[in-house]
Amino acid sequence: MRWENLFDDLESQLERELTAEELDLEVEEERLRLGRLSVRDRLVALHDDEHGAHYRMVVTLLSGERLAVHPVAFGRDWFSADVEGSRAQCVVPLGAIEAVSLEPGLVPRSLRSPAAPDGHPSLSARLGLAFVLRDLCRRRRPVDLVLASGEVHGTLDRVGRDHVDLAVHERGVPRRPAAVREVRMIPLAGLLLIRL
Repeated sequence: MRWENLFDDLESQLERELTAEELDLEVEEERLRLGRLSVRDRLVALHDDEHGAHYRMVVTLLSGERLAVHPVAFGRDWFSADVEGSRAQCVVPLGAIEAVSLEPGLVPRSLRSPAAPDGHPSLSARLGLAFVLRDLCRRRRPVDLVLASGEVHGTLDRVGRDHVDLAVHERGVPRRPAAVREVRMIPLAGLLLIRL
């Protein structure tokens, strides 16, 4: 009888140790998974959620400007959004973000693992900021570019690998040679926000 108690006791101790080891392993795996998440991963996780179209976040840019937005689409290094309280839209380079403020209830949703790709990332996930700017350039759409030094209005004339040429002109005036005051060459790294 004593031997049966001894073996039962040893078996329960072994089971507790194995369970504790499994829990420690799960905690470590979760810590590693969270350590691999990027800001983009977390924002895309919110957007891919079934309620994603209804969330709001406040983005603080490197300039200190705060902007309440409802994200619409995500690219490789940018996202587009509707600006809250207006009909304006914007494109935010991820590198220009100082902080993102979320409602506390959204944080757990943002920590979900990104959806497993079916071999290839989606088309929008592969598109860089330069692609979006080239599209705006092709359509001759007037834009406001927010830089660390302030905001400048004009029409994109061309988009290079790491810069844009902006024909600066008055707001509401079509881009015509006579209306252009100057052409600014602006490095993409200096763009904090593109207002459409």
